[in-house]
Amino acid sequence: MPDPTATVTEVAGRRLRLTHLDRVLYPRTGFAKAALLRYYTLVAPAILPHLAGRPASFLRLPEGVEGQRFWAKRVPPGAPGWVTTLDVTHRQETMRQTVVDDLPTLLWAANLGCLEFHVPQWRGDPATHDRLIIDLDPGDGAGVVECCVVALAARELLTADGLRCWPKTTGSKGLHLTVPLLDTPAERVSAYARELARRLRQALPDLVVDQMAKQLRPGRVFVDWSQNNSAKTTVAAYSLRARPEPTVSTPLEWPEVAGCRRAEQLVFTADAVAERVRAAGDLHAGVTDPAQAVALPG
Repeated sequence: MPDPTATVTEVAGRRLRLTHLDRVLYPRTGFAKAALLRYYTLVAPAILPHLAGRPASFLRLPEGVEGQRFWAKRVPPGAPGWVTTLDVTHRQETMRQTVVDDLPTLLWAANLGCLEFHVPQWRGDPATHDRLIIDLDPGDGAGVVECCVVALAARELLTADGLRCWPKTTGSKGLHLTVPLLDTPAERVSAYARELARRLRQALPDLVVDQMAKQLRPGRVFVDWSQNNSAKTTVAAYSLRARPEPTVSTPLEWPEVAGCRRAEQLVFTADAVAERVRAAGDLHAGVTDPAQAVALPG
């Protein structure tokens, strides 16, 4: 059946056919596909630097958050010839993945029902990382308030090591801290992250867990150092999340982290984030600024 809402438009010189614009993707709020495309258009100047050069993994939900969801790592069939791609070796297999490096590619992917964009901690070569991720994942009975306590402790340790980090929400219950690095062997970044997790557990033994066993996590925050594995990806700054409401992985200022007393203080939806970007630009701009990249200690 023809789609009466379909429209053909030109974006930065690329021709795009946008479909099912009235499809509601988040039934709880009525957030439709047209709103999805509008959001990614508004935040494109902020999100694209965090995606550029990295092979993207798409979480696609063509029917919305209450429908089927699936991961798409390979370049989807029918992708335009102008989409940038990168061949990536996963274990024994090499696959071609999309690199979202411009607005037309961002909107093309969103039109496919890609709500979430995830990228690794490297560009081009999985053996060399250019950033460190500290993933703070609260267990049952804990939440973002507890993550903020751990984030502030992590910031102190990182600062003592000569490293600067930028905080963001995951768009779910946790926090991410990102440290821009000079190109560093992946194994060294992973080892530093694991040691940092151990140091946080020693500093906050009643609050921090650095082991993956789920029975250890209730009431505590798991410092997931494994996110620095070359095979892992992390949700990008400014990506929407496939949750009941259109929440966003949102860059924060440190006073927001220090002042968090209730979880809802750090929940941001698409409209709020678009306004934050309009008012303040990219609060995570330092993460993609080569001048901010530093070497790991030691």
